[in-house]
Amino acid sequence: MAELKGKILAGKILVEPMAAEEKTVSGIIIPDSAKEKPLQGKVVLTGADKTDEPMEINVGDTVFYGKYSGTELNIGDEDYLLMSQSDVLYIA
Repeated sequence: MAELKGKILAGKILVEPMAAEEKTVSGIIIPDSAKEKPLQGKVVLTGADKTDEPMEINVGDTVFYGKYSGTELNIGDEDYLLMSQSDVLYIA
């Protein structure tokens, strides 16, 4: 993970998506063109509480989110998703 400088706005989180599955349960290798976007990731930065919504997600949490949630960002050589706390479906 690259050294992240900057600040996340209130109510937002920065997520590092987990790698997509390389092969199926039965051992078939999935080509890059057929891989699904991962729907879970690790939180690397969180913003402050919003006035009406406390931040319930912490750095290091594994979160599950919807297929079209967040905005893709490339910082350094890493890919991240910037999303609202409300886009998170489940915290593991």
